[in-house]
Amino acid sequence: MSKRCIGFIVFLVGTLSAIILSCSTGKQAEKPRLLADSSFENLKLWYDEPAIQWVEALPIGNGRLGGMVFCRPDSERIQLNDDTLWDGGPIDHNNPEALEALPVVRKMLFEGKNEEAEKLAFQKMMGVPRHVKSYQSLADLRIIFPQGREITDYRRELDLDTGIVSASYSADGIQYTEEVFSSAADQVVMIRLTSATPGKLDCTIGMDRQQDSKTTVEGGNKLVLKGRCGDEGMRFQATAEIAAENGQLNPANDTITVSGADEITITVAGATSYTNRASFSADPAARCNEVLDTLRGKAFDTLRSNHIADHRSMFRRLGFTLNSNDPKASIPTNDRLKAVQDGADDAHLAELYFQYGRYLLMGCSRPGCLPANLQGLWNEHMKAPWHSDFHTNINLQMNYWPAEVGNLAECHMPLFDLMDSLVEPGNETARRHYGANGWVVHHLTDVWGFATPADGVCGIWPMGAAWLCQHPYEHYLYSGDKKFLKERAWPLMKGAAEFILDFLVEAPEGTPVAGKLVTNPSHSPENSFFKADGSKSMFTYAATMDIMIIQDLFTNCINTIDTLDLQCSQELKEDLQKALDNLAPLQISPRTGCLQEWVEDYEEPEPGHRHMSHFYGFHPGCQINFRDTPEMANAIKNSLNRRLDNGGGGTGWSRAWVVNFQARFGEGDAAYHHLKHLFQKCTSPNLFDQHPPFQIDGNFGATAGIMEMLMQSHAGEIVLLPALPPVWHDGCIAGMRARGGYEVDIEWSGGKLARAILVAKNSGPVTVRYGEKTVTIDTLKGNHYVLDSTLTLSE
Repeated sequence: MSKRCIGFIVFLVGTLSAIILSCSTGKQAEKPRLLADSSFENLKLWYDEPAIQWVEALPIGNGRLGGMVFCRPDSERIQLNDDTLWDGGPIDHNNPEALEALPVVRKMLFEGKNEEAEKLAFQKMMGVPRHVKSYQSLADLRIIFPQGREITDYRRELDLDTGIVSASYSADGIQYTEEVFSSAADQVVMIRLTSATPGKLDCTIGMDRQQDSKTTVEGGNKLVLKGRCGDEGMRFQATAEIAAENGQLNPANDTITVSGADEITITVAGATSYTNRASFSADPAARCNEVLDTLRGKAFDTLRSNHIADHRSMFRRLGFTLNSNDPKASIPTNDRLKAVQDGADDAHLAELYFQYGRYLLMGCSRPGCLPANLQGLWNEHMKAPWHSDFHTNINLQMNYWPAEVGNLAECHMPLFDLMDSLVEPGNETARRHYGANGWVVHHLTDVWGFATPADGVCGIWPMGAAWLCQHPYEHYLYSGDKKFLKERAWPLMKGAAEFILDFLVEAPEGTPVAGKLVTNPSHSPENSFFKADGSKSMFTYAATMDIMIIQDLFTNCINTIDTLDLQCSQELKEDLQKALDNLAPLQISPRTGCLQEWVEDYEEPEPGHRHMSHFYGFHPGCQINFRDTPEMANAIKNSLNRRLDNGGGGTGWSRAWVVNFQARFGEGDAAYHHLKHLFQKCTSPNLFDQHPPFQIDGNFGATAGIMEMLMQSHAGEIVLLPALPPVWHDGCIAGMRARGGYEVDIEWSGGKLARAILVAKNSGPVTVRYGEKTVTIDTLKGNHYVLDSTLTLSE
């Protein structure tokens, strides 16, 4: 196995040419601009009909406060979310019987008594209780307009470049407009309604919630929805402050009617009593009032300008165009999606979908907020599918695949904050369930620090923390920030590695990997297998994914110890290396030529299973690639083909993962085929990913997959256009980030590289590859480097 790269390791193997270029050929002057601001103008989802279903509404979000906007001209609905509004509370889920049962379960699994082990583990090793409570909707803001009006010239849109949802239409010949956005700058949702004819804006405004709340009117111009999750859960509040220009406000018990207005502005603040995983003692009313008080006297246009400036400061870091002058932008988004579902190609839709993924990540994961859950931020339910939790056996991690490369590194920070909050409860679970040091998380968690096994026996998968630790290390690889590596990443990685060291056991005589270190118990997430006797199980030891995650974590830890010169951790480094050397090996099936998913070469009841966990070392890991480990890479390719031949990739997020795999294989046509399949089978009219139902991880996974098609940096070099599909014959992407500390712009024409620009954020050598040709540049921090189609450095 090749060791994970740290910094950038320069090597030139198997190339047709290698050119060593000195840093003196770089420039500190302003780099050439491959894309103008006008390239952001057509990034709009738009429709000629209002939303009826929730998956047709358009999302807004500031990281904490989100909304789904329906833009209905008769009865508008804006469904609101606060990222901290979860049912339940902090309780001790640890099972006092787990530690005693552990050695018995392990012995049963080693002896092949899987069914008995599963029954005992379910009885003795699950969390108590074994379920988490759900993330919940905050409120619905409703605006009822006069009924029976004749509506014409209707259009609604989400402008990704401004982060504003808007609608315009004529009602009985009068022009009306609506604008809605969620401002990170001012921490409110803003709604403005206007009439082109003075005095013709009439509506009734209210707020409601499915349960646990009451709405009142305060001060004649405020709607206040207050509630509490159950009898003892967190408290929450949404406050809508209404102002009308040249109109009258008429309050009732729980609504406010506005009549004869030219313009109506609604400012919505939302808050809960959530403080941290151990407390929900804050005052949501005070939080709402504090936000609203800071906005007194500020005009809507000022707040709008604040919002756009903040939004563009992040969004415009990365521009992307495909096959310029594509006329399809003039067609409603749902019609374009339908055309693709009928077989058409639409390059601009892929461009739009890509930037929509970045927009969604900005909207649901900002510094100081909670991380993106299974639905990001947007959920209309009281009991959401899968509780809209943080699922750590791929879904949470997939949410953040586009963060670093997509130039939204600060959006990664909420994930690290969540990890920090899980260390203490994870330590307790490690000690009480496994008698181990360090910290552990299983296949899901929530805002209350849930760390124990959940749901069913498939939840006894103690690899969640180890996988999560790939993310802070990746943040270091992209930034080169040693302070972050030392102060934030290393403590998390060290604790996860300490747990794994204690959790590993030696396989006994008579087992296929006798004498090797293995995980026990173990799963290949959510998948099952047939034993030789025909019985079905999912409970085992030494699943391949476990071994790959451990290789990744331990190698990253060793590299970190060396990078930071941590003399106090030399003994730990020796223990990690010793364990790495004695880990159970990855195995290729002589029967199928595929990489084995389990310690034995089992048949599967579902060979097209949605999880492809045993590919982890190929992606998102980097232990396996065609240059260093060709035999293993080919085995993974065989495994992927077998999955796909049997219907694999049926869910949105699973299909998005396939896009990334095919990009890593360098197969642009195949990657594009699966991206198109994602549009055809797993995408809603508003471009939300469908599991089904809605899960946001497919949006983020596919966004990352598009970047994997255009640039890769996981194997010690920056690879340009590694999997460019022929249908994307012309294009430009500017502002991607590469490991080692580089920003990368790429322009291509006729399917061939035209030029590339690298901006060095750190000093050091970097190798750039295009096809079989490579060039090595000794870069200086702050300089940019322009390469032509032959990788020749421009003077």
